[in-house]
Amino acid sequence: MEEKQHIGQLFDRIAPTYDGLNHGLSLSIDRYWRTQAIRQMMPAEHVLDVAIGTADLTIEMLKRGKASHITGIDLSDNMMAIGKRKVEKLGGARVEFVHGNAQEMPFADNTFDGVTCAFGCRNFQILDAGLQEIYRVLKPRKQVMILEFSYPENRLVRALYDIYFTHMLPFIGRLVSRDKTAYTYLNRSVKSFCYGEAFVQHLLDAGFKEAQAKTLTFGIATIYTAIKW
Repeated sequence: MEEKQHIGQLFDRIAPTYDGLNHGLSLSIDRYWRTQAIRQMMPAEHVLDVAIGTADLTIEMLKRGKASHITGIDLSDNMMAIGKRKVEKLGGARVEFVHGNAQEMPFADNTFDGVTCAFGCRNFQILDAGLQEIYRVLKPRKQVMILEFSYPENRLVRALYDIYFTHMLPFIGRLVSRDKTAYTYLNRSVKSFCYGEAFVQHLLDAGFKEAQAKTLTFGIATIYTAIKW
């Protein structure tokens, strides 16, 4: 998908309206998804948050005491600038923001006690390369937790989902963000991305063990967890 080559620029453009649209278009269900994802996390000292964006998942981790120190990596400086301001309001939070590509991360092998990624994996230009990098920087016997959109299996839910994601979401997204492509890309990227057992297999292929999938809200989102042994 052509947009994946310029994903940092895409998110730089929509950064000012991203949080408001994210919460509004999902009716704040995205907050519930992150809360459920954090509950699946093993507590860790130093966590890497891949595709940290505006730091919503990082902030949830900190609030729930799941991590003491977080390093976030993202291709969008504008998204991270908003995340930094939000983190600063917490006062004393140990969060470092790093501009970088998830497929070529500037970290040594076996660096982190945990890795998280919320709604970022489908933006990897090559999924397997990103998962292999996550495996490389994660310490042995530690957990990766990934939250990602998926495609509902139920026919009725899928039909309603298609109407919303194909027509309403792109229209509202364009109207508010004034970006013609960003929310069309969201719809296409979700539909073309693997999910469920197919994504679990990618985790296993990257070397992880005990990979599991937990669906949320009729399968609109899924939490994946796995361990590096």
